[in-house]
Amino acid sequence: MNLRDELKEAIRHRSLAMTLEEAEKLAGYVGRMPTPLELHLFDTMWSEHCSYKSSRSLLKLLPTHASSVVVGPGEDAGIVKFTEHDGYSWDLVVAHESHNHPSQVLPVEGAATGIGGIVRDVYCMGARVTGSLDLLRFGDPLGNSGEKTRAICRGVVEGIWKYGNALGVPNLGGDTRFHRGYDDNCLVNVVSLGFVRHDRIVHSFVPAEAHEEQYVLILVGKPTDDTGFGGATFASADLEDESEKGAVQVADPFLKRVLSEANMNVLDFLFERGIKFGFKDLGAGGIACVTSELAAHGNLGIEVNLDLVPVSIPDLPSEVIACAETQERYGLAVPKRIAAEVLDIYNEKYEMPRLFPGAGATVIGTFTAEPFYRVLHCGREVANTPVEYITEGIIYDRDWKPSPASVIEPDSRPCDPPEDLKRMLLSLDGASRSPVWSYYDSEVQGSTHFRPGEADACVTVPIPGCRAGLAVSGDGNPWIGELDPFLAGAHAVGEAVRNVVATGATPIAATDCLNYGNPEKADVFWQFRRGVEGIAAACRELGFEGEDPLPIVSGNVSFYNQSSQGGAIPPSPIVAVFGRIDDFTKSTDISLKTPGDLVILVGERMDELGGSLYYRTCIDHRGGRVPAFRGKLEREMALFVLRCCEAGISKAVHDISDGGMILAAAEMAITSRPDARRGILFDTDEMDPVLLYSETPGYLIEMSQESWNAIESKPGFLSVAGKVTDEFSIAAPGWKMDLLEILEDHASRLDRIIWREEITE
Repeated sequence: MNLRDELKEAIRHRSLAMTLEEAEKLAGYVGRMPTPLELHLFDTMWSEHCSYKSSRSLLKLLPTHASSVVVGPGEDAGIVKFTEHDGYSWDLVVAHESHNHPSQVLPVEGAATGIGGIVRDVYCMGARVTGSLDLLRFGDPLGNSGEKTRAICRGVVEGIWKYGNALGVPNLGGDTRFHRGYDDNCLVNVVSLGFVRHDRIVHSFVPAEAHEEQYVLILVGKPTDDTGFGGATFASADLEDESEKGAVQVADPFLKRVLSEANMNVLDFLFERGIKFGFKDLGAGGIACVTSELAAHGNLGIEVNLDLVPVSIPDLPSEVIACAETQERYGLAVPKRIAAEVLDIYNEKYEMPRLFPGAGATVIGTFTAEPFYRVLHCGREVANTPVEYITEGIIYDRDWKPSPASVIEPDSRPCDPPEDLKRMLLSLDGASRSPVWSYYDSEVQGSTHFRPGEADACVTVPIPGCRAGLAVSGDGNPWIGELDPFLAGAHAVGEAVRNVVATGATPIAATDCLNYGNPEKADVFWQFRRGVEGIAAACRELGFEGEDPLPIVSGNVSFYNQSSQGGAIPPSPIVAVFGRIDDFTKSTDISLKTPGDLVILVGERMDELGGSLYYRTCIDHRGGRVPAFRGKLEREMALFVLRCCEAGISKAVHDISDGGMILAAAEMAITSRPDARRGILFDTDEMDPVLLYSETPGYLIEMSQESWNAIESKPGFLSVAGKVTDEFSIAAPGWKMDLLEILEDHASRLDRIIWREEITE
């Protein structure tokens, strides 16, 4: 059998994702038939998930640099400057990932390990993790695959709360959407954030000092098993209905909690001793990934002895030990001279071997001046290759072909505001998300100021003794995505920015997760390309710090989100935005306060309802003109809202998005205090009723008549839309919608459909 045939057989026998051409390139690098470990190692490191081989060239379009950026994309998490407090500079650490395929196959375990992985990314930068968000996309629970969709939704939420609540990290919400395009492939995008003193930032590479003295690699955490073997390549291929469940890892939040405390103790020890070190979590590719990346990014080589790796299953092959993605593990590069002291902290002080059978800290490798990746197992050499080959990856220049969607408007647009508002409030996308949020602990750590649903963004006060608050929100609209991929990217940024601004916080950074189908298909790659261009354009327009853009400091690309039958998800760029408010007591929620106050409309209503909740819920139309992205106007509106919040004249602020200004008004009323219910009386006699449903970006602001009069130079995008009333209703001359009639149904709609499966309505 010649080499080409051997490689072809190895790919088939080992179910590798790499192409024959990639395998031949690997064989050329090592100058022979690759070993099983080398095949699996490169299969993982050259996968779409790890190497970004289809997307890397286009990701360069995203603005990643700004004066506030400390660490941009490339390490485990991004870091931006946040505030000064108590003589120290404090930085915000953020990370954004996806766990889509695992969550479709094993919803509980897949979602739990998604949280576990993203939290580790933030811990690894030396930060204390202070929050997480979950941006979830499910199929139609009332559609043809409804039973399966409901089960996946329940499982994902269970995985999130079981892991996150036990870990002690507050869940700050996110968003949840339902679309039949996710019937075969749900999306579980996760965000984690934390804070670190600027002088205590940790990096995920071996420090330069390793060129002068001997450094070793310490493996910390659970013993290695076979879970997650092939996980990275599993995430880089079409999703089969009966996918291998062994590619999904198993999380242990209780061990993670102790391990996190032990890690912080070790980091304190190293910083106090002035020792330079590298620290990285074990995610995709397991030991093989962490060892090769730590070495390569430090311009060193490494020799790893798999015989020293604690395992929970005997006689595991070398490729499984090296590439399995067992959860709750870290890699730590430290000088050999202090390795014993580090091991004592984990194994003696924190007694990790007693917490979980086989857990602990062990030296498994030695960094070398010669830049080779060498692995030993059972006394044999099972891998030997220049380390740069592993991490350099592959870049593909994919073909792309425009595939524009229909922008045909409906023949008629009948308007019955009370009935239309009721339909929207009780629709899958208009109903309260409290049945989802209620499972999450949003208040652990005691730093949450606005919980999910109370404001457009969650607001926390994460640094003890400091008044600076952080607002965070994540967004993405698949209904826009299927009509205009560019605007899907731009509006994902715009909506997340508006949500943060509505609380009074200034956006300082963003992350993204780009979820698409098969990049080898020209129309899908065009969707991806346009989505990236949309995000880039919006970030350049919506910078709020000098001339800088809004920087993307962390993110993820998730391709092959489709079934084996080829049904791809709608283009789904999802963006999270982070904002700073210097005094959290000035932050603003969405609840109406005082009868007689004015309701100010920020942003003219445009006749652009493509993809709107009104079109799809009230008249069953899926086309239409999507709202244009007007970046300069968006920024001017945001700056006005921020000035109002800073001046203390905004009593409530809510952005206009799904359902338009009429639904925004209803949500402000529903969020008002139960013992002081409020409503809004619109003054819209001269407005075309259909514009009540327009999702053109904007805001509604509650302020007093005196505050309105005091605004000397009113921008042209402002108008008085109505007044706050003491009636729990949304009304206008000629119609009224009593919100009490639908309050309970609105609050319980998702619970009845997803958890109680009352689907006959």
